[in-house]
Amino acid sequence: MTFGEKLRDARQKAGLSQEQLSEKLHVSRSAVAKWETNKGMPDIENLKAASQLLGVSIDYLLDDGEMLSFSSFKEAIDLGDYEKGGKCRSRQDAAAKAKFPQAVQIYPLIRKKKLSKFEKLLEWTVMPGFGSFEAADQLNDVCSYYLAETDSKQFFVTVSKDFIEYSELSKKVEGKRFEIGNNRFSKAGYDLI
Repeated sequence: MTFGEKLRDARQKAGLSQEQLSEKLHVSRSAVAKWETNKGMPDIENLKAASQLLGVSIDYLLDDGEMLSFSSFKEAIDLGDYEKGGKCRSRQDAAAKAKFPQAVQIYPLIRKKKLSKFEKLLEWTVMPGFGSFEAADQLNDVCSYYLAETDSKQFFVTVSKDFIEYSELSKKVEGKRFEIGNNRFSKAGYDLI
């Protein structure tokens, strides 16, 4: 979605007309119309005010296609404080579930690194069918990953031995697979809620 489409969508979800939004921002209705048709951009002050009025982040409005928003939170944890039980198969599962008690769904994720062209070439010529790059990556990765959904937002969650880190997704994940950066994620065969 373009900036204009996101602005229009957020305005409509907030139940405001272009006229009402323009009054609240102290700009002309035609200015809002220009923004929504990508024929102009608001200045930084109007961008801040619009994001607050519409309940969306500036990151979301200006996002260029990345999945994660710029606001990421990292908190220290002690995995020993969490116990397996119920649908939680690990202490990491329990930590993710405890962090998002308001979630309507939490999916554990399976991560696979996207191989570079060079790594793919080596994989198929030198070690066909062995999967050494993938195996090495899995051995080095000690984190667990989750997709937590509330009524209106989705969060990408990483749980390590010492930290839990989470970021709001700027795009809604549809389906069972998605990509973030150099990684491919797929939903595991179970959920926590």
